[in-house]
Amino acid sequence: MSAAADEPGAARAEPRSVGRLRDLPNLIGQELGRSDWMTVETTRIHAFAEATEDRQWIHLDEARAAEESPFGGTVAHGYLTLSLLPHLSNQAFSVAEVRTRINYGLGRVRFPAPVRSNGRIRARFTLVDTSLHAASEGLLVTTEAVVDLEGEARPACVAEMLALYLG
Repeated sequence: MSAAADEPGAARAEPRSVGRLRDLPNLIGQELGRSDWMTVETTRIHAFAEATEDRQWIHLDEARAAEESPFGGTVAHGYLTLSLLPHLSNQAFSVAEVRTRINYGLGRVRFPAPVRSNGRIRARFTLVDTSLHAASEGLLVTTEAVVDLEGEARPACVAEMLALYLG
């Protein structure tokens, strides 16, 4: 996928088709796909701060963050990064014959490195587990998401995502 894919007017790569719902158990341990790179703009960080009422200076006050924070400037909220995972996973992969995919929750979540304002991220998704969900007759899918930071060795986020896939 192109590093410039999030530039205005640039074509987005199609999500990788990983097969049908019944094929997923055979893909455990495999990478399902990677999203395009996207910029986490200062305006998005400010909008998230307003939406969540988390207006901590490290996210909003550029002058103070440049002087006092260990990051040399403002950074995105960890939960903002986490909230982008559904969008990034939709870019990365698709499963044929799935009528709907419902957020079911999260397992372990970590934020090893900050996303600096106007930094670029992408996510990689690896299938961890699948199990039948008897109540819905769907498939409960556990995926590990690793959010990479452009130019950094440590990821911004590592999260275990749970989703209920209904065919």
